Amino acid sequence: MADSKPVEVCVKAAAGAADILGDCPFCHRILLTLEVKKVPYKLHLINTDDKPQWFLAVNPEGKVPVIKFDDKWISDSDVIVGMIEEKYSEPPLSAPPEASSVASKIFPAFVKFLKSKDPNDGTEQALLEELKALDEHLKAHGPYINGEKISAVDLSLAPKLYHLETTLDHFKGWKIPENLAHLHNYIKLVFSWETFDKTKAAKEHVIAGWKPKVEA
Repeated sequence: MADSKPVEVCVKAAAGAADILGDCPFCHRILLTLEVKKVPYKLHLINTDDKPQWFLAVNPEGKVPVIKFDDKWISDSDVIVGMIEEKYSEPPLSAPPEASSVASKIFPAFVKFLKSKDPNDGTEQALLEELKALDEHLKAHGPYINGEKISAVDLSLAPKLYHLETTLDHFKGWKIPENLAHLHNYIKLVFSWETFDKTKAAKEHVIAGWKPKVEA
């Protein structure tokens, strides 16, 4: 039986606003997972530019997200999600391997295109190929990645698509092509979840978080 005591979780605070949820898609994934499983949690917002001493003492690497289970602080969002699934089995969120690898290359392709200064370097095309593949998968297997039910893959992908949509529009005036209709329907669906809305960073904080990386 899982503890009723709230789980402690450390996530990124917004740049320049230490009391507001920040722009980390991996933190968003963990909060979404806790919300979907209705696990009570206590949030610690970490200023990643000036990490508190207590946080570095329990987590010397200083990365977020981290979560506390059985008096141990655990890092790495994949490991954390696995532990949440193990401890809180309802609703089950694990997906079969063939679904788990879907869209796994979208985030790195997005980051390369976002940072790109050369319109002819192939990064836009590489991202489009990944988005088209996702659209085809959703056409055949949707509405979610693993069919009718939400899975851990959706909870990982939805925050990344939020960052993609927000930043590419802001920094490049770029939008996901309209002809990827199944992907657009998927985005509309996942962004409309109450749990998604509750755990997302505001768009201005997503933009502020990426700005130094884009301008580097």
